Order: sequence, then C-alpha cells, then structure tokens
Amino acid sequence: MKELLIIKIGGNIIDDEHALSAFLADMASITTPKILVHGGGKLATELSSKLGIETKMVEGRRITDEETIKVVTMTYAGWINKNIVARLQAQGLTALGLSGTDANLIPAVKRPVADIDYGWVGDILTDKINSAFLSKLIDDGITPIVAPIASDGQGHLLNVNADTIAQSLAEALSSMYDTTLVYCFEKKGLLSDVNDESSVMTEVSQKDAEAMKANGTITKGMVPKIDNAFKAISNGVKTVVIGHAGDIKQITQKQKGYGTYIR
Repeated sequence: MKELLIIKIGGNIIDDEHALSAFLADMASITTPKILVHGGGKLATELSSKLGIETKMVEGRRITDEETIKVVTMTYAGWINKNIVARLQAQGLTALGLSGTDANLIPAVKRPVADIDYGWVGDILTDKINSAFLSKLIDDGITPIVAPIASDGQGHLLNVNADTIAQSLAEALSSMYDTTLVYCFEKKGLLSDVNDESSVMTEVSQKDAEAMKANGTITKGMVPKIDNAFKAISNGVKTVVIGHAGDIKQITQKQKGYGTYIR
C-alpha cells in the first residue's frame, strides 16, 4: 500500500513562532502523502479573556459551554487553521484547511455527562470517518490540514481532542494506506526522567507506559497521547512515533535515534 503520514502538532509548537515556522518549512519539504492535525494552543484562552468569557479547565481539558464553542471554532478552525494553510502554500505545498465538520469528515457525538459536564465536547465515531473523501484529496496531491472541531449531525459543533483526531484518522485510513502516526511536540520523545532531556526512550511498550503513569513519569497532556498511540497500534496503524517537531524529517524517514516508537 502507498505510505501515508498522519502528523499532529500541539499547542506549544503553535504558540512558538520560531518552532512553528521551522516545522512548517520541514513539513512542506516532505514528499510523502500526509495529513496534518493541529491543536489550539493558548490563543483560545487569550481570546476568551479578551471577550470576558471565563475559561474553565478540568485536568487539562476545556469545559466547552455555548460561548466557548464559538471561541474555539473561531480560533482553531479559523485563525490557526488558515494561518497554517497560508504558510504551507507559501512553501509550495498544496494544502486544504478543514475541520471535522467539513464534508462530514469526522462525525462525533456529544460526550455524555458523568461526573463532569464537559459541554460541547465530542467523542469521535471512528468507523464513520469520511475516508473516501480524504483519500481522494490525498491521491490528488492535496494535503489536508485538520482543525479539532467536529459536529454531531444535528447541527451542533463539538470541540474534539486533536490527539484523538490524529489517532482516529490513522485508524480509519490504515486499511487503505501504510499509515504512520507521528505526535510532534517540544520534547525529543518520551522521557524516562522528566528532569533529564537526554533520557529519551527509543521505544516503549504498553507495560512500560502503564508503569510510568503509575509512578507519575507520564502525566497530564502526555497521558492521552500515550493512550491514543497504543489504541492506534492495536487497531491497525503500523507505526506510531512521539518526537520533537524539529525532527519531523528524520522521524518520517525513520532515522535511528529520533523519537520514541510505540510497541
């Protein structure tokens, strides 16, 4: 099967102008067919503050009420998405900005209320992803740039975790392509010692990861990345790597010594 890269960048890259510029230049130079999924960074919180809308977070997850869904849609699917598309176009890459709601790309359901009411937050229906539409774009030489906004089929927009979008897209397309999922952030990979930037693990098993979560080595935003990574591997994705955005070319070329491979 043809190779396909699903690359996800997080907020810390988006918030760092130098890191984002360098990443987009590298991204544009990669000739392998690819999809880029991006997070939101701090811009939604900053815009909310300017508009007088309180930001509420629970364990790093945004409570998305009626006003907040407007803000995150404007920020994620608007400014951030189109800024990335414009800059990739300037690098010579044919890019198309999308959210999960466009062409019913990523159907989702509103997360049920349990102990916490997250509001308009969505859980993805992976088996309903519009893989045929994505495949057509990819085969036509277009690089989709996907913002973490979806909809429920009833006219409601939903805020969706970008790590989960990347994992779900990789799973949905794994039957059509030899899929590699890359989570890019500001570290060289998964660290065995959070205080030692050089303690990058070459690979990690699920048993390793569970132990690291138990002892506090893996916490907060890294937890969903790890959980999504193992879910992707168990559902047909051939390769999953977590690594530094600045190493994206080496990671996608599968050079040794770059990133942490999920086994």
